[in-house]
Amino acid sequence: MLRKILQPLYTAYVFLTFLVSILIVLPIVAIFSISDNYKGRKRVHSVVRGWSILWLWLIGMPVKVKGRMPEGRYIIVANHISYMDTLVIFPAIPSFFRPLGKKEMSKVPLFGFIYKQIVILVDRSSAVSRAVSMRLMWRVLRKEGHILLFPEGTFNETADTLKSFYDGAFKLALTTQTDILPLILPDTVDRWHYSAWWKVWPGKNRAIFLNPVKVNGRQIGQLAEFKQEVFSEMEKELNKYYKP
Repeated sequence: MLRKILQPLYTAYVFLTFLVSILIVLPIVAIFSISDNYKGRKRVHSVVRGWSILWLWLIGMPVKVKGRMPEGRYIIVANHISYMDTLVIFPAIPSFFRPLGKKEMSKVPLFGFIYKQIVILVDRSSAVSRAVSMRLMWRVLRKEGHILLFPEGTFNETADTLKSFYDGAFKLALTTQTDILPLILPDTVDRWHYSAWWKVWPGKNRAIFLNPVKVNGRQIGQLAEFKQEVFSEMEKELNKYYKP
C-alpha cells in the first residue's frame, strides 16, 4: 500500500533529476564531441561515467560491483532485462569501452545526442549496418578499448533466466581472438521494470564480473559451442540471484 502511494512521487523525482542533470551535462558532452576522435570519445565517456555514478546515487540506486575486472582487453557481454542496464554498465566498468546499441535510441530527445557519442549504432534489420558495426567494433578492440554487447539483443521478457544469444559477440571474439568477459546484472529489473516506463523503485544495483571465457585459439567453426559455454556460465550465476 505504501509503495503504491510513494511510487508516483518517486518516479517524478527520478525523471526530474534525470532531465535536470542531462541538461547540465549536455553542453560538456557537446564541447568534447567536437573532436570526433578517440580522445574526444574518452572524455565523453568519463563525463557519462561520472554523471551516471552521481545520478544513480541521488535516486537511491547505487551500483555495487562484485568481482574484479582483470587486466587486458575484452568483449564484455551482459544480460539485458531493463532500461537501467544501459546506465549501470558505466559505473560497473572501470575503463574505457564502447557499447553496441540500437540506432533508434539515438532519436530520443537530449539523451539521443549523448547516446550517439558513446555507442556504436546498429540497425539490426540492415545487413549493411550490421557489417559496418562489426568493422567498427574490430577497430575499437585494436585501438581504443573494450566492446560491450547485450547478446540477447533486447529485453528478456520470457520465463527463462536468459534469452538465446545472437552470434555477433562470439563471432567478433573468434575472428579477433579476444576473450569474452561475462557481466551479470541481477537487480536492474527490480529497479526499472521493462513492463512500464513508470515502474522505478530504489535499491542496490549489483554488477558481477565472472571469470573470462578464453578463446584459446578456437576458430569460427566452434562458434556454437563457444556461445553455449558463455550462456551456461551466465545462466548458472544468474540463477543464484533471482528467478524470473
